[in-house]
Amino acid sequence: MKRTCYSNRSVTTVALIVCFLLVVGVAAEESAVLPQPTDTAIVAPEADSGSIIPADDAAIGAAEADYVNPAPGAATLDNPDPNNTVVSDPAAAPETTAAPAAEQTGSTATAEDVVDGIAVESTPLPGIATAQEIEVVDRNFHILGDTIAPGESRRLHWLAGETFYGDTLDTPIHIIHGDKPGSTLCLTAAIHGDELNGVEIVLSLMDSIYAGDLSGTIIGVPVVNLLGFTRSTRYLPDRRDLNRYFPGNPRGSSAARIAYSFFEEIIRHCDLLVDLHTGSQHRTNLPQLRADLDDPQVLEFTRHFGATAVLHSRNIRGNLRSAALRAGIPAVTFELGEPGSMQQEHIEYGIKAIETLLDKLDMLNHRRSWTERQPVYYSSRWVRVNNGGLLRSTVKVGAKVKQGALLGTLVNPLSSDVYSILSPYNGRILGMALNQFMLPGYAAFHIGIVADETELLMEPPLQDCGDWENPNYLGDEDQDCDGEMFEESGGDNNSDESLEDLPEDEQTEEINLL
Repeated sequence: MKRTCYSNRSVTTVALIVCFLLVVGVAAEESAVLPQPTDTAIVAPEADSGSIIPADDAAIGAAEADYVNPAPGAATLDNPDPNNTVVSDPAAAPETTAAPAAEQTGSTATAEDVVDGIAVESTPLPGIATAQEIEVVDRNFHILGDTIAPGESRRLHWLAGETFYGDTLDTPIHIIHGDKPGSTLCLTAAIHGDELNGVEIVLSLMDSIYAGDLSGTIIGVPVVNLLGFTRSTRYLPDRRDLNRYFPGNPRGSSAARIAYSFFEEIIRHCDLLVDLHTGSQHRTNLPQLRADLDDPQVLEFTRHFGATAVLHSRNIRGNLRSAALRAGIPAVTFELGEPGSMQQEHIEYGIKAIETLLDKLDMLNHRRSWTERQPVYYSSRWVRVNNGGLLRSTVKVGAKVKQGALLGTLVNPLSSDVYSILSPYNGRILGMALNQFMLPGYAAFHIGIVADETELLMEPPLQDCGDWENPNYLGDEDQDCDGEMFEESGGDNNSDESLEDLPEDEQTEEINLL
């Protein structure tokens, strides 16, 4: 009995020793597999991954419980691969196929997985637009090879051509690019080199407008015809009228080349155009807009100039206003005063009218008050004298007249004969010749005829090339387009203007003249 007990005790002792050795061996393997941390800590889930919070006793106890009683299917020291994903034989391992690389779009939007409170970058999310894929609106203004940022004013130069000596003609272009988006308004002056009022209007406006207050962009060209301006003449050196050559021809005459360069490099950037002029050849004009009122956009455009008179004027061949309108740019001609000098009252009127325009277009908050209504004239005629002599006007520009009213007299300085000039129309004096010596047929008074749209529709349509408000045009209502306008546009036997650039109804007459 005792021997049996000893035997049982020996077996028990040996079992305990074996168990002890097994425990010691497992602990040694564990210490070899797992790195021993220098400190016990837990990463806070909502804290930055760089923030470490020391673990308390409860957290350590929970971690030990998870180690002692692992969840079903979890990896342990005894079974680190419960899903049998590790292949002992490398040759038996299945071939892995690399996932197709995401299409390169610069910076790629990615998803972030949160693992134990740490954000880990994962694969890109399909269908999410990247920063480069989102179209960014370029608010800079690009012109003449330069870039102008919002809120910036710049002075650039347009190469208008060359002089006789080979020097370049660098014409100043003033640009104000507003801090806020809006329309692009172009202001041009001195297409005729002796018309100075528009030059001062453009310069004054461009100097007074701050880009930070402007919505949109203003392009100001004080002098378009630099060759004529420096010579104090209406025309180019070859006696051509630049305002009969738009939109121009890059292989044509000097006037056609200048017109083409200006139209392509400047006018193409415009949303709206105001072309400033004065009367011509010792004549003066009431401040007035000339515009094709058959175009709804142009008609609406004219209503933004305060009480400025409006004269309906259809397209004129080679005219900048007409060329711009054909290119889809609403345009008006703004006539003010006389050539050769600056009249302050007309300059101030022009500035006020364009400031009103900027306010109506929501480009500038600068409201100006007008006390009178805006008159609109759908027809006008020049009154020509039938005798020669010295003109003595009895009316002023802007005066309202009735049919039969005395407009002025002509005095023959040799015979002392006096001839009266009577108005054949009811209307208003839109323009008139300055007191001067006149020959029979000279245009003396330009009368805006009181008419409405109904009367306009009853009139026969004017030819496209007829410049009826031009005192130098000698055609009449029954006359087709003749050589007068072609001569004004520089046509001669050496002309290289393309007939394809002319309206279809003018090509036959043009051929007969060549």
